[in-house]
Amino acid sequence: MPQPILRLALPSPLRRLFDYLPPAGVPYAVLRPGMRLRVPFGRREAIGVLVELVTHSKVPEGKLKPALELLDAQPPLPSALFKLCLWTAQYYQHSLGDTLNWALPVLLRQGEPAEARQERFWHAATGARPEDPRLSRAPRQREALKAIAQHPHGVAHSLLNQLQLSKDSLDLLLQKGLLRVETRRNHQSPRHQGSWLLQPELPLNQEQRAAFEAIRAGFDGFQVALLAGVTGSGKTEVYLQLIHRVLEAGKQALVLIPEINLGPQTLARFEQRFNARIALLHSNVNDRERLDAWLAARDGEADIIIGTRSALFTPMKNPGLIILDEEHDASYKQQEGLRYHARDLAVVRARQENLPILLGSATPSLESLHNAHIGRYALLKLTQRAGGAQAPRFLRLDVKSRPLDSGISGPLQQAMAQTLAARQQVLVFLNRRGFAPSLLCHDCGWLSQCPRCDARMTLHQRHNELRCHHCGHAERPPSNCPDCSKVDLRPVGAGTERAEDRLSVLFPDYPVLRIDRDSTSRKGSMEQLLATINRGEPCLLVGTQMLAKGHHFPRVTLVAILDADGGLFSADFRASERMAQLIVQVAGRAGRAEEPGKVIIQTHLADHPLLVQLTEQGYFAFADQALSERRAAGLPPFSHLALLRAEAPKPGQAEDFLDQACSQAEQLIAQLSLSGVELLGPVPAPMERRAGRFRAQLLLQANARAPLHKLMSAWLPMVETLPGSRTVRWSLDVDPIDLF
Repeated sequence: MPQPILRLALPSPLRRLFDYLPPAGVPYAVLRPGMRLRVPFGRREAIGVLVELVTHSKVPEGKLKPALELLDAQPPLPSALFKLCLWTAQYYQHSLGDTLNWALPVLLRQGEPAEARQERFWHAATGARPEDPRLSRAPRQREALKAIAQHPHGVAHSLLNQLQLSKDSLDLLLQKGLLRVETRRNHQSPRHQGSWLLQPELPLNQEQRAAFEAIRAGFDGFQVALLAGVTGSGKTEVYLQLIHRVLEAGKQALVLIPEINLGPQTLARFEQRFNARIALLHSNVNDRERLDAWLAARDGEADIIIGTRSALFTPMKNPGLIILDEEHDASYKQQEGLRYHARDLAVVRARQENLPILLGSATPSLESLHNAHIGRYALLKLTQRAGGAQAPRFLRLDVKSRPLDSGISGPLQQAMAQTLAARQQVLVFLNRRGFAPSLLCHDCGWLSQCPRCDARMTLHQRHNELRCHHCGHAERPPSNCPDCSKVDLRPVGAGTERAEDRLSVLFPDYPVLRIDRDSTSRKGSMEQLLATINRGEPCLLVGTQMLAKGHHFPRVTLVAILDADGGLFSADFRASERMAQLIVQVAGRAGRAEEPGKVIIQTHLADHPLLVQLTEQGYFAFADQALSERRAAGLPPFSHLALLRAEAPKPGQAEDFLDQACSQAEQLIAQLSLSGVELLGPVPAPMERRAGRFRAQLLLQANARAPLHKLMSAWLPMVETLPGSRTVRWSLDVDPIDLF
């Protein structure tokens, strides 16, 4: 029998597998697809994943190298997730090795064992009491016993310092038989006993009950439900009650959220409701904690898994339900490396594992609404706010010819003053960070241009710097104009910093809280701001789209949108959809409790049809209109796109490379008789120069997915061999969400 050859996927951008011989002393029978092996790769070592065992290789037998070490006794990725990775690499035309790398936690990519750490846990012994006579003259031991007794699941040894517990005191308590030590897997808490609920469930209204029953009826297999509920309609309560039924059936639930800053409040809400083991996975969790949570989910020791888009690749021993909240959010699309969309992949995973999946949003994406209209998804609507809260009232405020004070009009200031005087809160939305979007010379018209991008630098007054939000370049603002040397330099426009400063002057008796990426960068800062808001005292919240997603602010009764005109004239065909979603989501923060809410939208285009339709007829009327326009124009979801991007240090290089790629694609379309596939471009990117590199793009558009993917599968290996493929940085984005 010929010697088996291992075909491995390695973390490399190359779309190919690599052949090796088995490691010395490892029997052929133990090798299975999905296992990790350490192998020599060029001048270094790499961790590869076994994809298949074959008997023949194109590499001459004498040149095949043996793998160095087998790292797993069992494949760390279950077969269902391994299958999902194979599908993902094929669909997104990405290297399989890179795709598997995305799916594994960092420590597993580095060769760590796929096993949770063992750790000592300190427990109070049965019957141990701080009043024990042996502790009458040992106050430190008595306090230590009290602290340990407050944790029925035990205190991990690694947390003793955080709880200010002395190891010496614990050792003495152990000798007295008042403590016991248990060694178990880290983060492994015992299964719950008794009810899954720590809090009673809230009563569901008629619409919520209908949605709940419709989804629960499909628990036995694959189904996709789109829960389209207006903001504040109680979608989360439907999620919680469905998860309760999943837990009662002995299964696990995976909940995806769009942003890290929603993690702590989501986790808190789930911990308050459920007597369950909850794992949290996102990029702010350190590598060890992420691996522990990942393994707990894989081994069935986490009941609920909450995470951002990468948590989609978390294995579950007993999967029961996938929930994807705010399904419309662009954060679910990975914009570098493996450019996957977590929403679309979640549906694929649910189909492969025969699971129900629930997509929730107040402003569903046009793609999801289209899938609901053609019967792929079940559409469930919640049109009423939970608890009797009223929908907010919209007011379009025409600011043409009105003086604006740091972007704030006089009528808006009056509305803010009335709201604060009524002991309520005001939310001011402005989707621009910094003090001002640009710095202008009043004498010659010079603008603060980024030296590395075709973009202006934003003035950040708190840090006294001009900063480019595209490439990160930062510099001190000049004291006089670089062109004419005059000193009359003025900030133009308003960002969140400027609005915060001005509101502090206009309303000195009320706190002004700014929530954007700059103010929440420190660990715990977002939680502190939310705690201040939730105290309910009158205040002004100023922020970017971070404020628009999923937050519940019961005391906010006025939402002010300072500038609604940005999305009305963009070159991106998705801009109006994003703007409509953002306005509705921000507006949804108003009037979520007993007090009615009001939304004031400042605009120079108060009669624009899109704004009129959105504010008077609602999001779904806008969505129907937008879908009919997309159908007429042959744009997604009625067609399918792929975008080949290229960038190079010199002008023209990227376009030359794309010209060659375009010629190859045209030949393939003719050879393969692919109808309905169009090539648009190559053209310079909308922002041609970014971070010092010149960018161009080639758009592929097709009426159906099959011919588009047939073309890409044959075309990309040819693109990799083009002369410029090594000097030009290029990438393919399948189903791009922006053409920037």
